[in-house]
Amino acid sequence: MEHSFWHSKWNKNEIGFHEPEGNALLVKYSHVLLNVKSDTAESEALVNESASSEKTQKRIFVPLCGKTKDIAWLLSKGCEVVGAELSEIAITQLFEDLNLTPTIESSPKGKVYSASHITIFVGDIFKLTHEDIGVVTGVYDRAALVALPDGLRERYAEHMVSLTRCAPQLLITFDYQQSELQGPPFCVSQSMVENMYKEHYAISLLERSDLEGGLKKKVKADNLVFTLS
Repeated sequence: MEHSFWHSKWNKNEIGFHEPEGNALLVKYSHVLLNVKSDTAESEALVNESASSEKTQKRIFVPLCGKTKDIAWLLSKGCEVVGAELSEIAITQLFEDLNLTPTIESSPKGKVYSASHITIFVGDIFKLTHEDIGVVTGVYDRAALVALPDGLRERYAEHMVSLTRCAPQLLITFDYQQSELQGPPFCVSQSMVENMYKEHYAISLLERSDLEGGLKKKVKADNLVFTLS
């Protein structure tokens, strides 16, 4: 998929893919990223306790992050966030929403926006290396894998393995009949995830649930939530 497609979406403010309130599945399964053992309603309390006691230990990579509200939530739990995003418009709005004034630096690979506990690389994610982003303790992928068409997804998965050195992932995808709707977001089924990542991760499906209202209010779809470890 061409970069111009996403630049056009942000330029025209055609960002129906952006969730204005953040993602409830991140809150529900955040213990995966924060290394808190929880499978009960006590999850949120345990996450808060973990965040207060181990703030410096959690460094989360958010690929193709846009201006997601999930970043504010991760920061509120004491995480350091590293992101990658193609659109500078999205990142300008992200820092405005966070009420942060970023330091902006230029590099051969794009611009780097940073402030306390947050660093966002603006440019082509495929140009980034592990040396660029540094060590991360986890990856939160809610909008990256599903944004990419078949073929490019496989390249992305291989790149993520190298980029993050197989850091554990909380991965959220959609499963639906691709013939019924033109992506993005694209259908990424359980078998697709397994085929892309099985050589490098142990993959567990944490949840399959009906996407309320359907995808884009047009087709029936399921949320799939995975942990890759």
